[in-house]
Parts: sequence; C-alpha cells; structure tokens
Amino acid sequence: MTSKMAQLEALLYVAGDNGINQADLASLLAVSEEELADEAQKLKEKLDQDPDSGLTLIEINHDLKLTTCGECGDLVETYFNRDLSKNISQSALEILAIIAYKQPITRVEIDEIRGVNSSGALQTLVWRGLVKAEGVKDVPGHPKLYATTDYFLQYFGYKSLADLPVIENFEDAAFDSEGQVDLFADKNNSEDN
Repeated sequence: MTSKMAQLEALLYVAGDNGINQADLASLLAVSEEELADEAQKLKEKLDQDPDSGLTLIEINHDLKLTTCGECGDLVETYFNRDLSKNISQSALEILAIIAYKQPITRVEIDEIRGVNSSGALQTLVWRGLVKAEGVKDVPGHPKLYATTDYFLQYFGYKSLADLPVIENFEDAAFDSEGQVDLFADKNNSEDN
C-alpha cells in the first residue's frame, strides 16, 4: 500500500492547475486536516530538497497544488510564452487592479472607472488566465461579472486576496507624476517567473 504522502502527490498531480481544497483532500485521504498539513509539509520539503525534482507544493486560497519550482521558471516561461508578449500592458494592469479590488465587476463598470473601453485588454487577461467570468449581474442584459483567478494569486505571489496591498497604505511617494501607482510592481519584479 502506498503512503499518504504518495497518495497526496498523486491526487495533486491529477488535479493539475486547479489543485484541491484541503478539506476535500483530507476527506479523500481519510485523515484529519492536521495530518494533511503534516503530510503536505513533508511532501513540500521532499520536493524542495530533491535537486532532481522540478516541482514544488504551494497553497493558494486553502487549495494545495503542485507547480514547477522557481529554478525552472525561466524554462517553463519560455515554453509557454514563445508566442506571447512577455509583459502585460499598462491598460491590462489597470484593469487587473480594478478587478482585484472591486470584484466581481462588469466590463461596463470597469469602463466607467477607467473612462475608456476595456474589452480588448479584458479579453487578454481572460485569455492569459488571470481573470475569469464568474456569473452574471442581475440587471437587464445580464452582463458577465469578472473576478481574478487562483492563477492571478500565484502569478503575483499572493496566497489570497487578503494579501493584496491596502490602497490606503500607499505613501504619496508611491504615486507617479500622473497620480498613478503600480500595485503589482514589487511582486512582479521580485518574481523570477
């Protein structure tokens, strides 16, 4: 019979990018959430200490998932971005910040905040997996509501939306000459992938 750690690794492997909620994992493995936390920590240490492993275990919004390790980030990024531009445009970053702080939100509401049409950049964010349509607003026309994805959290190095910087905490020096601030600059610059 395989160990609980091997079973955990197998479940996370087949779950792929979605990962699995910790409560669901505990139920599937027939262990307590404390035992799951211990097994997850052991698996993370095993993967992180093995120089021949290209994987690591991460937690995002109470979900566990296997992902590539930071040392493999450049190679994996090259693979996925061969046909993509590497950077996200300023307008897409603005939309991403609006969605992150005001989600769920419709495209029309985003347009009202920005004062310009956001449909093209919004579709780019959806295509890149940073934003998703999450239901519809109960108003005439039933416009789609947009929210950030778990990949958004992973991309910027957050565990949950609660980790986003509090807008009120930004000092005046953080704003540029046009009164704008890049909410993701520190996280994005510190990430290798």
